[in-house]
Amino acid sequence: MSHSVLPTFRFPVGTCIAQAQPPSQGPVNLDSPALKVMTDLAEVRAATIHPDTPLLSAEHKMIHQGVRMLFVVTDMPCVDGVVTSGDLHGDKPMRMVNRRQVKYDDLCVADVMEPLSSLDVIDYSSLKRATVEHVVATLQQYGRPHLLVVEAASAAAPARIRGLISLNQVQRQLGSATPLHSTQIATTFAEIGEALS
Repeated sequence: MSHSVLPTFRFPVGTCIAQAQPPSQGPVNLDSPALKVMTDLAEVRAATIHPDTPLLSAEHKMIHQGVRMLFVVTDMPCVDGVVTSGDLHGDKPMRMVNRRQVKYDDLCVADVMEPLSSLDVIDYSSLKRATVEHVVATLQQYGRPHLLVVEAASAAAPARIRGLISLNQVQRQLGSATPLHSTQIATTFAEIGEALS
């Protein structure tokens, strides 16, 4: 049996590595299918960070990756929570600095992240039947800049975070001159108490 050798060549200068890019999402309107505004994590690699990472390093990672939210992961592929640019610069870090009598540089992602158990999520099967208008109403109702989309467990796979919806991305795709607003809402007594402290 003879084996044919594949031809080879040498790299030209300036050769780059292929990187996953989200599919280009064109403009949408309020009647468009909701899936058009979801970042599908089955197609795009999730941006992650370890909970022990200093806040300044987390900010640099967001800037470098062009995102405003990172999944907080101690042991891949399980997710501990999320951290957003708002978490890095909002009231939470300053409250921690005052409460612990430390410097901002001493804080890490675990100090300001939102644990997974405190996040509102949308079921992927519901999203498949929804429109962008439903997504906008949901973002505004829950007052969050991001919503996670969860795909239910099946015989073939466990439940998993399938996607992410970002208020900023929805706004960009709508191209509307009217900005969409999300007002952070305290939804538990602990959050209300923390907001008042």
